Amino acid sequence: MITIKSDAQIDYMRKANQIVRDTLNLLRDHTKPGVSTYELNRLAHEYILSQGATPSFLNYHGFPASICVSVDCEVVHGIPSKKKILKEGQIVSYDCGAIFNGWHGDAARTVGVGLISPECQQLIDVTEQCFFKAVNSIVAGVTRLGDIGYIIQTYAESFGYGVVRELVGHGIGREMHEDPEVPNFGSAGRGIRISEGMTLAIEPMINMGTERVDWMSDGWTVKTRDRKPSAHYENTIAITSNGIEILSL
Repeated sequence: MITIKSDAQIDYMRKANQIVRDTLNLLRDHTKPGVSTYELNRLAHEYILSQGATPSFLNYHGFPASICVSVDCEVVHGIPSKKKILKEGQIVSYDCGAIFNGWHGDAARTVGVGLISPECQQLIDVTEQCFFKAVNSIVAGVTRLGDIGYIIQTYAESFGYGVVRELVGHGIGREMHEDPEVPNFGSAGRGIRISEGMTLAIEPMINMGTERVDWMSDGWTVKTRDRKPSAHYENTIAITSNGIEILSL
């Protein structure tokens, strides 16, 4: 069931997403060769708590950390570890969620570790562009879910990239994952219409190579099947009477 949010409820979500945004900026500033993903998780955890919020991901269905840190071919759900040390030239995706006054925020960014290749930078840039092309096209009462997926898919595939099928965006509010699912692929003109009061986490997950993925034995980490790099970009948006607001920017 899709829940429609009031202006007051969106205001709570705005605060949660501002905390997520600032956490991601903190992580970006500390991304450098030699830092462990464990240390990055610690920084994020402490910052979220300092803002009077709770990390959404910690213990969510048993997830053992406060953020997901996914390196190179890891698409999503990478588990931070003292043994996982960032290296020059890698790319790293941070997925972060926070709960403030019972409402969730959710966003993700992919950044380079030191100097990265032009190919990896293009992948990061195109993934972010996929998000904005889709969001900037939304007109309440007109746009359908399939339109969002179609725009993301066609733009990413125009660069020869693979669009992950098994993982999708979602509604968000009092729960981190609510209806509806928001695929990054699809057919224009299909699916429900986007309406005022909806809040969605739109999150392109784009692979440099094949769209196919594998689940690792830890039960969480998802990698590209061909082990080529993957990028992830996500924001929570609200459809308001004044248009589309990106809450986590």
